Amino acid sequence: MLSSSELRIRRKNRQRTAIRRTIRGRYRLCIHRTGRHIYAQIIDDANSCTLAAASTLSASSGKIENGGNKAAAALVGKAIAERALQKDVSCVVFDRSGFLYHGRVKALADSAREHGLVF
Repeated sequence: MLSSSELRIRRKNRQRTAIRRTIRGRYRLCIHRTGRHIYAQIIDDANSCTLAAASTLSASSGKIENGGNKAAAALVGKAIAERALQKDVSCVVFDRSGFLYHGRVKALADSAREHGLVF
């Protein structure tokens, strides 16, 4: 019997393989979710560098009281979209790191799309 973290890692590896086939020069919007916080990064895999990052822990998100809810995830999605557009990045590939596309992950993705990111 596999644990939930082992199942997530299997989903993550399967998804990364699919992303590598379809990335074609685009940047990767990678997220990570914990019980208390959510993190997002725009990564340039060709140069191995992070172009933009946002999380519920960042100083600009001081208005977040609880980082483990959908409202906080939506604020992080807005922040990552704004920072990406400042760096002239508008088209990305969404990497959910094996987390199911539901709840906070979906809220972050929808907010990023509403504020200008295309994926």
